[in-house]
Amino acid sequence: MSNSSLINLVQDLASGKVTIVDLTATLEPASPTLKLPEEFGWGKSWPFSIEEISRYDERGPFWYWNNFKCGEHTGTHFDAPVHWVTGQDHNDNCTDNMPVENFVGPACVIDASAESAADPDFLMSIDFIKQWEEKHGMIEAGSWVLYRSDWSKIITSDKYLNMQADGSHTPGWEPDAVVFLAEQRNILGVGVETVGTDAGQAAVQDPMFPCHNIMHGANKCGLAGLKNLDKLPAKGAILIAPPLKIKGGSGSPTRVLALVTS
Repeated sequence: MSNSSLINLVQDLASGKVTIVDLTATLEPASPTLKLPEEFGWGKSWPFSIEEISRYDERGPFWYWNNFKCGEHTGTHFDAPVHWVTGQDHNDNCTDNMPVENFVGPACVIDASAESAADPDFLMSIDFIKQWEEKHGMIEAGSWVLYRSDWSKIITSDKYLNMQADGSHTPGWEPDAVVFLAEQRNILGVGVETVGTDAGQAAVQDPMFPCHNIMHGANKCGLAGLKNLDKLPAKGAILIAPPLKIKGGSGSPTRVLALVTS
């Protein structure tokens, strides 16, 4: 991008020709966290908590600040390839050493909100993706593919995790669709509105947790807990999603933004 292009971008932002859409859910103690069987470490990842240190008082008269703690994969968050066993041997696979170019890219938003509303266990297939491509054009290499389910609209409800006797029931991916996106479309990664990048019933899919297994095995990334995907066009937005630069980090809470032309 030339210097004039950068100046034009700043001017377009100032004039409103380009707007910024916040795709991030507010991180708070009520933020839902993934529920997994005990053997997967459920209960060991801290939910978000915050503790006030001082607020212009006897503890610190001129400043307000807090301590907070949470697991890396809490709220709207980034999954690095090292997060899954299949991605452990890639070079530069952690949040601190990944190429920063991987944090910015064009967004392709595939709308499966109607299907997800009709069936909480809806799985996006290759055919579904190809039907989207027939209408909007091929998914370009280096894109983020965002799965619009409108699931974020119920984030404050028990229906968000949709826990039943056999576990969570939320939308996800057919394994072949993940292979297709990673290998044939060579995307940067996928983003979803659900608590994790896989379906609620991903533990019984083959392979287990296919999005994590296949996407990270292909040295790709993930974004979970997104919102406002209904405010993005099918194509044309630019996604900005840098994680915290944690040494050896497998992921982190992330402020995800999209640039959209008006």
